[in-house]
Amino acid sequence: MIFRFFRFALPLFLGLSQAFSAQAKDDSSFFRSIEGKWSGPGEIVAGKYKGTKFTCTLDGTTPQDTLGITMDGTCRVGVFSQEMKAVILRTDGVYKGAFLDGAAGKGLDIVSGNVTGDRVTMSLNRKKLNGAMLARIADPDTMHVTISVRVNKDMVRVIGMSLKRTNAGEPASTDTLAKN
Repeated sequence: MIFRFFRFALPLFLGLSQAFSAQAKDDSSFFRSIEGKWSGPGEIVAGKYKGTKFTCTLDGTTPQDTLGITMDGTCRVGVFSQEMKAVILRTDGVYKGAFLDGAAGKGLDIVSGNVTGDRVTMSLNRKKLNGAMLARIADPDTMHVTISVRVNKDMVRVIGMSLKRTNAGEPASTDTLAKN
């Protein structure tokens, strides 16, 4: 009886292991594709500050020992600048992280996420506020980012950004080459 279980279960477990390995490779490829320098305009499209336009300059780096990305830089409205930082890391099979200093400070927590092909979707939380961030790679040098929040039962888009790679055509760093 136990032999039959292992005869049928072992291929299933091996298949799941290969599927998780393939998923990690796809996730890693996505995050490596957004390494580098990005810049572009954004706009607050809903809420109290609707119509506010801003420009962000960000630098994407991937960690050596886990899946994820850090986007670090500044966003500017007129003459005012605000440091921006988002860290997304896969820990125990789940994506987690923070915008700015997380929900305990003035930012948001990233509580879960998923990478699918050319896009990543992250669930966001701050006290009673729940939302989502979607980043999509339109082409190797263009990334669109949307942040939405839940209002009653609807997701309302509040921020939209279109970033362009500013280091296009530069040779990859030795860190990036070592990961490939």
